[in-house]
Order: sequence, then structure tokens, then C-alpha cells
Amino acid sequence: MARLRQQARWLLLAALVAVLAGTASAWFLFALDWATGTRNAHSWLIWLLPAAGFATGWLYLRYGSAVEGGVNLVITEIKTPGKPIPLRMAPLVLGATVVSHLFGASVGREGTAVQMGGALADQLTRWFRLDEADRRMVLMAGISAGFASVFGTPLAGAVFALEVLALGRLPLTFYRALLPCLGAALLADQVELLWGGLLGVHHTHYAAPLIPAVTIPLLGAMAIAGVLFGLTARVFAGATHALAGAMKRAIAYAPLRPFAGGVVVALAVWLLGTDHYIGLGIPTIVDALQQPLPAHDFLAKMAFTIVSLGSGFKGGEVTPLFFIGATLGNALAPLLQQPFALLAAVGFVAVFAGAANTPLASTVMAMELFGPGIGVYAALACLVAYACSGRVGIYRAQTKHHHPTA
Repeated sequence: MARLRQQARWLLLAALVAVLAGTASAWFLFALDWATGTRNAHSWLIWLLPAAGFATGWLYLRYGSAVEGGVNLVITEIKTPGKPIPLRMAPLVLGATVVSHLFGASVGREGTAVQMGGALADQLTRWFRLDEADRRMVLMAGISAGFASVFGTPLAGAVFALEVLALGRLPLTFYRALLPCLGAALLADQVELLWGGLLGVHHTHYAAPLIPAVTIPLLGAMAIAGVLFGLTARVFAGATHALAGAMKRAIAYAPLRPFAGGVVVALAVWLLGTDHYIGLGIPTIVDALQQPLPAHDFLAKMAFTIVSLGSGFKGGEVTPLFFIGATLGNALAPLLQQPFALLAAVGFVAVFAGAANTPLASTVMAMELFGPGIGVYAALACLVAYACSGRVGIYRAQTKHHHPTA
């Protein structure tokens, strides 16, 4: 009976988290749609990217030093609880991400949704005077709710919140939070859909590829592709961390780092004569599932995203990783003599799996987005990518347990 009361209490808290995070995600997606549309209509805005980077860097230096850790701060507070996350994390990261997209940085949105979910959830710690166990639960529910509502994948959101907390091993205590995390993810997704209907915001529909029957050659191709997806994830995470460290050593004044990164991105857009590789890049992801694309697309997106995130622009890594994975899979299809739509769909999740060390959540996401038939191929590629991606992923705060390549 005591266990039942505890679960009921956690589910009630998770429901409150879901309403907060789902509402925040809906308005965030609405703002992102506005920013993307405005940038597409006014290409000259890219030249203001350096100034936008300086402004957001200054705001974080002045008001956001306590929340600069972003997603890593949320993960750290779950593992080793300290002070509640300041509420200012939510509006700061929301505003900074919208600015990044408005002026043309190559960043994503999941990091913002997870930070908003975590910061809003942690306010319940103060309001209800939660102990450490309950605080961990609401923070994990916040991650679930933020991830689920921004992508429309509640099952993946619930698994992601558990899996992202540990690299290579999930402690038993985290499994106890599965029901609250799932409840928060499912409800947050529904809350976002309700708001989305009012605001005219909808999740992207990714056309499911034709799923061929399982054969030995096809499984072999998926394993080979998984190795390349994992190595790509390793390069992405390593290069982003390396650039961030180099920028901190070379430029002492923090606001000048995104200013410099903005100059590089703006000049690259001008020199290449295309804005194909800035922002979320969702149209290209959709195209990768439908037709052959230039083989260099994944490399260009990697470069733009590494410079944007490494220099300090706010946003997330996951949607750019979807772009990189989908276009890399598209490029590998003729080499491996497999359907480009299938490899693009698997690459969509497998590079993310390797970079975030979340093969289970990535496999579940593939099945939510593309249907259960893709599960075998996604699971194989995601697990191989995870095994080949190295010890350090995009989230440095992940616990370092045994890893297949360690």
C-alpha cells in the first residue's frame, strides 16, 4: 500500500510537470516556426548573427552563469542533488535559442526543451518541499516531458530520460522512475498537441520508408552503416567539445566567442551561396527520406553545427544530428546497395544514438516515427553506432561506466 501511495504521489507530480513542460514546448515550437519563417523571408539577417551571438553571450555572462551548464546541469542535479535549478534557465535558453534560429546558427531544439522541462519541474521542489528521491523523479519527468513534447515521441522521451543518465549501465533506482517518466511524457505530448492545435504548430511528419524483409546481406549492410554512424557521432562530439575548449582558451571574454562563431557561419553562408545548412534543416531531412541528395550534405551540416555549438550558440544537438544521420545514410545507400530511404531513416536515429549514448531511446524513436517494422534495422545500427562512438558523447555529465570501446 505504501508503494502504491508513493507511485500515486509521483504520478501527480509528473502530471504537473507534463502540463508545464508541454505548454512551454508548444510556445517554444511556435516561436521557432516564427523565427525560421522570418529568417527565410529575410536572408540578410544572417549578417546580424555575430551581433546576436554577442548579445546572448553577454546575457548569459550577466544573468545566466548559474545555468550555463544546460542539459549537463540537469543531469548532474539528478545524480548528485544540490541547489534547485534557477527558474531563469527556462526563459534564458528559450530566448537564446529563438535568437540563434532567427539569425541563422545551426543548432537544434531538444537541449532547450530538456532544460525548460528540468527547470520548470524543479520549481516543484520548492513548492512541495520535495526530498531528494522525489526531486530526482520530477527532474527525470521533466527531461521525459521536454523531449517527448518537442519531438512528439512520448515513448522515446520516457526511455531517453532513463538512458541518458548513465553511460553503459542503468542503476535499478532509475527503473523505478519509468512509470512517472512515461506518464509525464505521454501527458506532455498531449498538452503540446492541444496547444499546437490552437497555435497552428504541428510536428513534422516523416514519411515512413518501405521496409524490406530481413536478409543476411541487409543486416550486414546495417552493421557496416552502424560503424560509420558511430564514428561520425564520435567525430561530432569530439570536435564540438574540442572547439568549445579551444575557444575558451583563445578568447577570454565569453560574449566574443559566439560573436566569432557568428562571423564564421555568416561568411560560410555567403561563400557557399546557400543557407541550406543553417537552422534545423528539417526540409532536407524530409528530402533525405524521399530522394538521393548530394553526398557532402552531412559533412557541411556537421561543420556548421560544430562551429555554432562550439562557439557558444544556444539550442540543441539532436535535430542537427538527425540531419547528419539522414543525409549520411542517404549517401551510403548506393555504396551499400540498399534503399536510400531505409538507410536515411536508420541514420536519422543511429548518429543520435552514438552521440548521446542512447541506443534504446533511439530505437524506440525510430519505431514511433517510422513504424515498428524498422525496429530490427534501427536496433542493430543504433547498438553498433553506440559501440563505435567512444566514451565521451555530447553530454559530458553522463556517468562513465564500462563502454564497449573503452
